[in-house]
Amino acid sequence: MDPVVMEQFAGESHTPHPFYPRGLVLDHYVPNTDSMEKTVGIVFAAFGAIILGALAVGYQRRSSTIRGIGSQLTFVWLVTCGFTHLILEGYYVVFHKTLAGQNSPLAQIWKEYSLADSRYLTSDPTVLGIEAITAFAWGPLAFYTAFAQYYDLPSRHILQLIVSLGQLYGSVIYYFTTLFEGSPHGDPDPYYFYFYFIHFNAWWVFVPILLMYSSIKHLYRPNNTSAKGKKEKKKHH
Repeated sequence: MDPVVMEQFAGESHTPHPFYPRGLVLDHYVPNTDSMEKTVGIVFAAFGAIILGALAVGYQRRSSTIRGIGSQLTFVWLVTCGFTHLILEGYYVVFHKTLAGQNSPLAQIWKEYSLADSRYLTSDPTVLGIEAITAFAWGPLAFYTAFAQYYDLPSRHILQLIVSLGQLYGSVIYYFTTLFEGSPHGDPDPYYFYFYFIHFNAWWVFVPILLMYSSIKHLYRPNNTSAKGKKEKKKHH
């Protein structure tokens, strides 16, 4: 971003930065050394590597516990969630106070995303709370749910229901706590709002809804079958 514009955003008496709201004070901020294209490219490359790795692991169970495209995509999703929550979001939770002044690859990813939501650079308590739960509860649980699916453990769908509900709840709170304010924490450019803020987080709204539906249907089926069996026995008596 142009230095003149950055100066307008931050004010003359503080370190200039490109984030919203314009009066935000981030005196420890240092600009990213990588371009936006490189940073976004690293994100997609990392996700691509995780997805390919999960597909390779799941392929070994293609004829048993991870049979069919739906099961394969679910396994990939859970593994991807585990890495995303525990590593990317875990990094934010641990280093949130100094994030704006860091230039590690993960810090630069967070600073790039913060153009859509600067709350990540100000240790916003709502965002920090959501991310802490996501990183250290839903991250490990997503890995364990993938493990449960891989070995077809009886708890698989209960775990899937819990982690999906947690993800959905966190995403809804995250969205609406800033949308109700008119989204003052993000650059109004549609690219940042729709691609960063809406697109990247929408996955953790729609996919958990689908997985919750799948798990509820699976858990309801044995109870429904048992109820029908009891009715049939009563008819014979």
